[in-house]
Order: sequence, then C-alpha cells, then structure tokens
Amino acid sequence: MSYLAPTEFVKKMVDSGESKVYMSTKDTLIRAYMAGAILALAAVFAITVAMKTGSGLVGAAFFPVGFIMLYLMSFDLLTGVFVLVPLAWIDKRPGVTVGQILRNWGLVGLGNLAGALTVAVMSAFIFTYGFDTDGGAIAQKVAGIGEARTLGYQAHGVGGWFTVFIRGMLCNWMVAMGVVGAMISTSVSGKAIAMWMPIMLFFFMGFEHSIVNMFLFPFSLIMGGDFTVVDYLLWNEVPVALGNLTGGLLFTGLTLYATHVKTGAKRELNNASFKSKDASAA
Repeated sequence: MSYLAPTEFVKKMVDSGESKVYMSTKDTLIRAYMAGAILALAAVFAITVAMKTGSGLVGAAFFPVGFIMLYLMSFDLLTGVFVLVPLAWIDKRPGVTVGQILRNWGLVGLGNLAGALTVAVMSAFIFTYGFDTDGGAIAQKVAGIGEARTLGYQAHGVGGWFTVFIRGMLCNWMVAMGVVGAMISTSVSGKAIAMWMPIMLFFFMGFEHSIVNMFLFPFSLIMGGDFTVVDYLLWNEVPVALGNLTGGLLFTGLTLYATHVKTGAKRELNNASFKSKDASAA
C-alpha cells in the first residue's frame, strides 16, 4: 500500500478539518445522517454475529466494516469532527472560529442522531414483525446492554460516571487513530487495514462511542430496556460524548499536530566538544 509520512498526513488532517467548516448545511446534515445510519447498521450486524457465533471477538472483528464504508463515502461522524475541526482553528485557518466549530459539531451530531434513530426504529420493526412480537433473543440482549450501561454505571455514583467518561476517552482515542490511519495510505485496501485494527479494539474492549450509543440505547428502550431517557443521557450519552471529545483530540489530534506540524526546535549539539575528542583520539 502507498504510505504517507506523518508530516504529510497530519497536514491532511488540518485541511480536512477546515473543509468541514466550509461545507454547506445541507451536505453536512446528509453526510452525518448517512454516517449515523451506517454505523448503526454495523452495530446491529456485530451484535447479531456475536450472538450467532457465541464469540464477542468475531462480532468485534466484523464491526469495522461499517466504519470503513462510511469513511470511504466521506460521511461524517461527530467523533471524527471532534478531532479534525479544532486542528484547523489551532492552525489559524481563515474563517475557522469557535462558533463555526460548534456549528459543525451541532449539525453533525444532529445528523448522526437522526440516522441512528432511523435504523433503531427500522431494526425494532423487523425484529418484532411490525411490533407484533417481543423480539426474542435480540430484544433480551440489547435490553440487557442498555440497562447495564446506564443503571450499571449509576449504581457506582460518581465513580461510575467517570468510568464511562474514561471509556469514552479510550474509545475515541482508537476511533481517531482509525480516521488518521485512513490518511496514511492512498489505496482502498491500505485505508481499510489501517482503520480496521483500532476500531475492532474499541468495540471488543467495550469502550463507549457516542454515535453507536445514539442507536443502541433508543433501540434498547424500544425493545423493552428498563431504564429512562434521562438515565441514558446522564449516565451514558453526556459523559461518553465528553470523553470522546477529550480522548480523540488530546491523545490523537493534538499529539500528532504538536509533533509533526508545530514541531519543537531542533537540538543544537556542541560540535566543538566532538572535535576536541576526535583530536585527542588522533
């Protein structure tokens, strides 16, 4: 696969962040809607595979297909723009302001939510044959996931809230590595391989992704999960989104930018001391 050095692809990250600020409202919403929907389908797929095979690892291994598809179509996830758009502001690109960053995040988040909810309702419909049955094993599975990842955290109070926050950080550290990894290569196969590894890692480890959860928890509620929307927002979506922002930007975006764009000054070695050592050795 064709490989780009970090000094090349980090500049592409900044360019990408700038381009998203200038994208029209219509294009931003459509691309975000499709990203949320495709990622939701991938989540249903991964859960189904894991249930049928009895292996969470197999489900995690297949989940990245959704991420790869949406990236290759240039659709946008909130977790990705959390990382890329602020870099354009830090790099002082013209027109990129805090207000424009928040506008982009708001539109992308809204589009992702709409896409994820669409797939949640459609999935619930087909698993219950038009809400005529209880949904069977898949309903029990997703209802249990929803309860464990809201009420389960709530049971531990502040410690539970920060647990889900840190899981959100770790998640978008890996997701951002997938976004960046796709920029390393100019070939489709190279992009897919680079994205596959960190996405599979986050899914198997049970880290928390705010957009996946925009699908999973509404789907869980429809399928009989015993928790409320407030439980979901307070004990999952809000800390997860904050963790996704912090982890992706801090551990991936800023670290790469700081060391490959705004690099430190090169060290100056004392050449005189080397010359004196060479002379004495002669």
